[in-house]
Amino acid sequence: MHNATTAALYADVDYTSLSWIEQQWMAWYLYIGNPILATGLMSFLMHEIVYFGRSIPWIIVDAIPYFRRWKLQAAKIPTKQEQWECTKQVLFSHFMVELPVIWLFHPMAEAFGMRTYEVPLPTFREWAPQVALFFVFEDMFHYFAHQALHYGPLYKHIHKIHHKYSAPFGLAAEYAHPAEVAILGTGTIAGPVLYCALTSNLHIFSMYIWIVLRLFQAIDAHSGYDFPWSLQHWLPFWSGAEHHDFHHMAFTNNFSTSFRWWDRMLGTDDKYLAYRARVKAAKNAIKNASQEDRDKMEQKLMAEVEAEGVRAEAEVLRGMEKQKVQ
Repeated sequence: MHNATTAALYADVDYTSLSWIEQQWMAWYLYIGNPILATGLMSFLMHEIVYFGRSIPWIIVDAIPYFRRWKLQAAKIPTKQEQWECTKQVLFSHFMVELPVIWLFHPMAEAFGMRTYEVPLPTFREWAPQVALFFVFEDMFHYFAHQALHYGPLYKHIHKIHHKYSAPFGLAAEYAHPAEVAILGTGTIAGPVLYCALTSNLHIFSMYIWIVLRLFQAIDAHSGYDFPWSLQHWLPFWSGAEHHDFHHMAFTNNFSTSFRWWDRMLGTDDKYLAYRARVKAAKNAIKNASQEDRDKMEQKLMAEVEAEGVRAEAEVLRGMEKQKVQ
């Protein structure tokens, strides 16, 4: 396939039978002329455009005071300096970790039987259940890998970077040590690769849909905002920013990404549930108070939880030092 001619790629394709998007897909591969280069370029550009394209609206929201009413930690708005430092680290990981993997993905995908340049593209009925399976697999993988990253040495040398922000923001979704990007990124890639290896029925177009949705999920979970229309209010098992924000604030609990069920089944949401119960009880106790008083009450409870999180983080690091001494 390397340096294959356009005639060899699409010799038997009836161009007139293709949809508009299929025609554009075909035109891209014809224009680049090399399927490995075409897939690599498209994959990397898609990732960068979606990641920063989805992050920019959250930067705008953070800059508009009107939206603070839905900010989970309203007193903590990222500064321009924090956003720039975050962007530099994210770009470093994108180019030094993700770009090489993306560049090598085409030959690996074809080795597992994944379709890449081929048309027609999969229909909704084909890709929708595949993407659903990838969400479930990645959530399971991320839950256990994320818990492992809270183990002393792994936390100190790798995961601590991601916990720099106790109040996360959209750009910080992939603000992490390159090793963490590789570890947790495995869960994103492994689902489609395993599915393809087992079924021999997967098009990279389906994987692109999965990655776009996964990026949206990760960025929104780190946005720091809980709107009345946020997905977790419609799907109770969805994680969302309200769930993940607590993890950054409290250091412990809520290790999953997309769904809440692993934390619920294994009891790693006990502090989170206790916190939500305290907030609800306190709001009921002062339901006739002003909005300002209710906000102060919630900020007080948040400060208590964050202080507990600081102590929990310090305990992990102390435990590591004790192991060194022994």
